[in-house]
Amino acid sequence: MTSTDPARVMDAFVRLPQVAEILEQGPTKASVRHREGIQVDLRVVEPATFGAALQYFTGSKEHNIRIREMAVKKRLKISEYGVFREPGGKRIAGATEEEVYAAVGLPWIPPELREDSGEIEAAQSRRLPTLVELDDIRGDLHCHTNATDGHHTVEALVAAARKRGYAYVLVSDHSRSTRIAGGLTADEALAHVERIRAIGRKQRGITVLAGSECDILPDGSLDYPDDVLAQMDLVVAAVHSRFKQPRAEMTRRICRALENPYVNILAHPTGRLMGQREPYDVDLEAVFAAARRHGKALEINCYPERLDLNDVHARRARELGVLLAISTDTHALDQLDTMRLGVATARRAWVGPAEVINTWSLDKLRAWARKTLKPGRRRVAAGAA
Repeated sequence: MTSTDPARVMDAFVRLPQVAEILEQGPTKASVRHREGIQVDLRVVEPATFGAALQYFTGSKEHNIRIREMAVKKRLKISEYGVFREPGGKRIAGATEEEVYAAVGLPWIPPELREDSGEIEAAQSRRLPTLVELDDIRGDLHCHTNATDGHHTVEALVAAARKRGYAYVLVSDHSRSTRIAGGLTADEALAHVERIRAIGRKQRGITVLAGSECDILPDGSLDYPDDVLAQMDLVVAAVHSRFKQPRAEMTRRICRALENPYVNILAHPTGRLMGQREPYDVDLEAVFAAARRHGKALEINCYPERLDLNDVHARRARELGVLLAISTDTHALDQLDTMRLGVATARRAWVGPAEVINTWSLDKLRAWARKTLKPGRRRVAAGAA
């Protein structure tokens, strides 16, 4: 950041209530350890060098090395202090990141792409993607209520989604096999669908979709029969058991679930919980191919311990033409705010808005969901507006 009084900024920074330990404090730089264990650094720079410093510390190291190699060929030197003409050391740019990139003949490159993984070549040929933004999101397609293990009512969830400007929200409570989460029996699920639709009919300005986070059983079948799934607007399928299945079995399990015409989205496709559980062993290339073949979407789950798919896997899915859903897996209303984490992951994966199904209009979303149904099959009812 910039400031005319950096010492005062440093003092305020190290006194923040989130700070557990001060690692270093100087007149223009401080490092602290957050109470959750993360190191946080702050630098205060002059306005004339802000862009260069921002670009430098954003990284990555590999990206910055490439940029500096390009600068050397133009007889320039780039550092966190600016862009300098060599010889002589005259500063010619640095106030903005755009200036830094322009000095080496490039358009501005979004920070999420700065990994030396093709972004420089894309910038050189003016083929940088238009990345999805938080404002592109029109709805959340994975939300829980107190019908199972969520903390709030359907009405409270809908009100919170409307407050965020969403056009639609999917209520997707757990199915019967997830007993630890109070999963619903088939009859309870059907009653819940009717209750959701009754609530939806009273709403203005938002459409309430009725669905389920339906367990994928060990053999790849779904936790509810098709005649129950047919009552739902969208079905989110997920693995919640037998995480240690051998790779071939887990792959067959998930791919079989993706063949079901009523399944629309595969939730948290690798099952990881960072710091708690490793991803299960699955052939993601086969899963991506099955999703593409059957017209399903794969989820980027926004839950901070999941972020699943991660950016590397989401980018590969995108390259293969697989659609994505960015969803929060909300169990409490404040978790709706984690949408920004999923969007950030998608941006790192080079994902554009057209590739994310919950940036679409409701009509387009419903039309897409209908495409997977075989001739003679249909969803029994549409979500209430």
